Formats: sequence, structure tokens, C-alpha cells
Amino acid sequence: MTAPARMPAPSAPGARGWRDYALLLALACCWSSTYPLTKIGLGSIPPVTFISARSLVAAAFLLIVLRVRGIRIPTDIKAWKLFAFQQTINSTIPFLVITWAQLYVPASNTVVLASTTPIFAFLITWAITRHEPASLLKLLGAILGLAGTVAIIGLDALSGFGKEIFAEIAILLATVSFACATIFGLRLSDYDPMVVAAGSLLFGGTVLLPVALIVDHPWTLHPTPQALVATVVMGIFSSAFGLMLFYMCLTRLGTLTTNAQGYLRIPIGVALSVILLGESVPSNLALGLLLVMAGVAAMTVPAEAVKRWLRKL
Repeated sequence: MTAPARMPAPSAPGARGWRDYALLLALACCWSSTYPLTKIGLGSIPPVTFISARSLVAAAFLLIVLRVRGIRIPTDIKAWKLFAFQQTINSTIPFLVITWAQLYVPASNTVVLASTTPIFAFLITWAITRHEPASLLKLLGAILGLAGTVAIIGLDALSGFGKEIFAEIAILLATVSFACATIFGLRLSDYDPMVVAAGSLLFGGTVLLPVALIVDHPWTLHPTPQALVATVVMGIFSSAFGLMLFYMCLTRLGTLTTNAQGYLRIPIGVALSVILLGESVPSNLALGLLLVMAGVAAMTVPAEAVKRWLRKL
């Protein structure tokens, strides 16, 4: 007999522990590798083929793991509609946009621009959905994170953004889609995170495959070994493990806290861009990192804990 693909009820916010925040850090590590690896893959693989390939690699990996665990993928239309919509706004559309933009924008700049998701998530939550308390503390965290983002990139780098302004605006629009996906993703909390990740990635890779065959003619490509390795590593590490951790964090930590990992991705992603691509390090990285960590703390530490700490002063 196979186990049902349902999850137990989410833990209450008061029950959050260090393991939950360790998952948040692990998610940041997985997703921060996305943009340097994409830059490597795009060296010899066109965007649509690259995204389809890494999605199918990730889906195949997760389906094998699910088979070993004895968990089946749901077959009802309702579940697959949820998977399809979530994949469209959380991966297919934004990653197509960002992958195209990375043809013109350095990986380190992309990391920072794509890490503004928490700001958009906060604004959408505060102004529209109101599904979580959008407290002043979280607003402070969003502001600090944005200040850290500017500090890490540096004013000199910001002055050069206009050269590829359309690509940079496209990345920011993609982060709005990411923010919407984190809010919609709460509807999937009843499913095992690995099931959601596998179903979503399978849908996304399958939908893009015919487009890749028609547009890119992948049988005529000559990808480098580095590009092939980047595709597989990104599929398993960034996509498979990343999406699984993402849905786990949504269930355990909620939308705004899960989005706070976007700021953690900045120092990790910039460091990977330097190591893997040889991109330059902003001189004021230390100041930016302090601001980023302060922003993450403000968006993740429970308000009750802050009030208790202030009363002790």
C-alpha cells in the first residue's frame, strides 16, 4: 500500500524552533545557487531548453525518491490545477524572464534584484490579502533588507544599472510573481512538500519541452560539460531540494518569514558568483551583510519575544 500524499496540520507559530529556521537557511543556500548556475548553463544552452531540462531533471529525481518512500502523486484534477498554477507563477514565468535577463545582467546583480521578494510580499500582504499580520517590525525588516541590498551592490554598481534597464525591470517584475506564489502556496499546505515540488516541476518541464523542441532544436546544440553539470546540479539542488524546502517553510513559518530567506540569499549568492564566475565583490559587503541580517531578524523573530526583550531593558 502506498501512503497518502497529505501533510499533518501545520505547526502553530508559537511552536517554531531552531529546526524551522535551519530549514530557512537551507532554502536560502539552495536558491542562492540558482543564478550563478544559470549563468554557467546559458553559456551554451538557450533559456527555454535550460529551464525545461533542469525542471525535468528535478522532477525525475523527486519521483524516484517518492517511489522509494512509498508516496504516490495525486491524480485528481483539483490537485493538478493547483500544481499547474503554482508552477506557472512560482517558476515557469519568472524563471523564463530572469533567465532571459541574465543574458545581460551579471549574476551578483541578479541575486540582489531577485531577493527583493520579501518587500513585495509584505506590500501585497499589507495592502491586499491580509492573511498574516503585517506588523511594523516586519516593515522595519523589509526596509533594513532593502538598505542592505543597496549597500551590498554599492552605489557605483547602482549607477550602472541603466545600461540594461529593461532586463533589470524584468527581474523585479519576476520577483512580484515570486511574492504572489508564496501567498498562493499556502493552499498547498495539505500536501507533502515533496509531492507538490515533484508535481509542479513535472508540469513545468513538460509544458516547456515542446517549446524548446520547436524554438531551440536542442538536438543541434553542443553544450559544454560545465553547462551540463550546471543543469543537473541546479535541477537536483536548486529546484528539487529548493522547492521541497520552500513548501516546508511555508507550512512551518508562513509567507512573510519564508520570504525573508530572500535576504539571506544575497551574501550567499554574491559569494557563489565570485567563486564560480569571478565577479567582483562590492567593497562595502560587510555593512550590507549586517543590514541584511538585521532585516532577516526583524522579519523572523516573533513580536512577543521582542516585547519581552524590551520590557527587560
